[in-house]
Amino acid sequence: MAEISRLPGPIAEVWEWQMDGACRAEETSLFFHPEGERGPARRNRDAAAVAICQACPVMVQCREHALAVREPYGVWGGMTEDEREAAYSRGRKLAAVS
Repeated sequence: MAEISRLPGPIAEVWEWQMDGACRAEETSLFFHPEGERGPARRNRDAAAVAICQACPVMVQCREHALAVREPYGVWGGMTEDEREAAYSRGRKLAAVS
């Protein structure tokens, strides 16, 4: 579950970047896997979603948001769920070494 306490408040300027997302013209099912999806089907869907993100004008803001709130589901800012989880793990390991 996303960390609700980390979400920005209801100030429109904080969320405004979402209005420019390339994903807005796409089906949400492209960015969020159906239950039980695995293997090539999941990799192909993730790759198609990431390709849309790569051309998105707000990819960086989207990625930063997803990482900040620890978004558990979907492709955000060109990162899959697994890629974000790996980033969280690297962060935990770095914190433990410091």
